[in-house]
Amino acid sequence: MELHAGDATVLVSPVSGGRVASIEVGGDELLVTGAPGDDPLLWGSYPMAPYAGRIRHGRFAWDGRTIRLPVNLEPHAIHGSGFVSAWDVLDEGLDHCELQTALSWSLGGKAHQHLQLTPDALVCVLTVTADSDPMPVTLGWHPWFRKPLSADLRFEQMYAKDDEGIPTGELVAPRPEPWDDCFVRPIAPLVMQVTPLVEVTVSSDCDHWVVYTAPEHATCVEPQSGPPDAVNLGTATVLLPGEMLQRTMTISWRR
Repeated sequence: MELHAGDATVLVSPVSGGRVASIEVGGDELLVTGAPGDDPLLWGSYPMAPYAGRIRHGRFAWDGRTIRLPVNLEPHAIHGSGFVSAWDVLDEGLDHCELQTALSWSLGGKAHQHLQLTPDALVCVLTVTADSDPMPVTLGWHPWFRKPLSADLRFEQMYAKDDEGIPTGELVAPRPEPWDDCFVRPIAPLVMQVTPLVEVTVSSDCDHWVVYTAPEHATCVEPQSGPPDAVNLGTATVLLPGEMLQRTMTISWRR
């Protein structure tokens, strides 16, 4: 599915986790691209729901029982079910689309996306709605940007991690790169010079950001509504039956 606005073209793949598979601006690709059958963790820009980031050992206690999740990044579960699901296309136009999928875990619920392309931005709105069971939710996005020529990614604090790479809940001063860490409170707009001609800014109403700079070929700037393992830290948003959680990410560019 192709979206067009100005000199921007966005490809959306409903069958590959409802992800944005490509963002081209004036012929310059901004994302690490892939194809159906490639490792779904490693390309495009995909929605994370009903949890974002790692869940320790793929389990958490909820309402008197243990909820078990697929362990897809040993020894933890990561990034929810939406990014490996097929999404139904509810609406499609020249510059927008609307997608929906059921959440594949024992607590039910559904996820909904609205993507709107303008000549200088892609606006992504992600909504999770509970069905008949209350459920703890953390949602977000995982865009894989091509390795930027330069980046200004500054935050006031980051989460300390334990030996398993899981946040402890303690906030500390940011340490030097490379990062695979969760941050809070950006000091300035999050800006990357992704190609010689295209500067990208990522913004969101999410209050947590995971930044992954370790790969040589990519940098990920991931807005999330809570930290990794939020269900075990007690910081996930609890939705009662019929309630919803909605957040927005905007990827904007300047040539």
